[in-house]
Amino acid sequence: MFTGIVAAIGTITDVKPLADGGQDAGVRLTIRAPGFLRPTTKLGDSIAIQGACMTVVELSDDQFSVDVSRESLSLTAGLDAPGEVNLEHALRMGDSLDGHLVSGHIDGLGTVASFEPIGESWDLRIDVPAHLAKYLAYKGSITVNGVSLTVNQVEDHDQGCRIRINLIPHTVQVTTLKHLRAGASVNLEVDTIARYVERMVSLAGKAQ
Repeated sequence: MFTGIVAAIGTITDVKPLADGGQDAGVRLTIRAPGFLRPTTKLGDSIAIQGACMTVVELSDDQFSVDVSRESLSLTAGLDAPGEVNLEHALRMGDSLDGHLVSGHIDGLGTVASFEPIGESWDLRIDVPAHLAKYLAYKGSITVNGVSLTVNQVEDHDQGCRIRINLIPHTVQVTTLKHLRAGASVNLEVDTIARYVERMVSLAGKAQ
């Protein structure tokens, strides 16, 4: 589990196809992240990269590597080319839950409709596909590229919904969200609690 509070920005420095996999092969990513890795970080640990939970398969002082399957590549954005990525260690017992409970399993891709400064803050609007729209609510939580954010507005439409999020300067400065532009794809994970509520409501009528 994670919290959606980004610990550092790393840089994907190398994207290498996994051997003998052909077109269906995944890739091995090497991420340089000075100051991010803990003394206790070891092979097999989970790290969220742009919101996607990945397993450490190689490790050195200031960088680590993960293997990403072709299926994961097809369902995510930002894990197939060199560039900056948001990083977060897995939650430990006793850690502060400053964001919200995040599993690191991407539910789908959203599309940035606009990203503009308003006063001292930034206004982010994202088009969300129909299969995720039902999980979003005013003042609810959403994870965008691994960042825990609060939904300020939901506008439903035939293809899903458009959400509006206000970003404070600190969030923009310490995450890769600063690079967003209209038309960009973003990794979305909906609130786990919303999924449980949907499940309970859907079964309530059947139990009677």
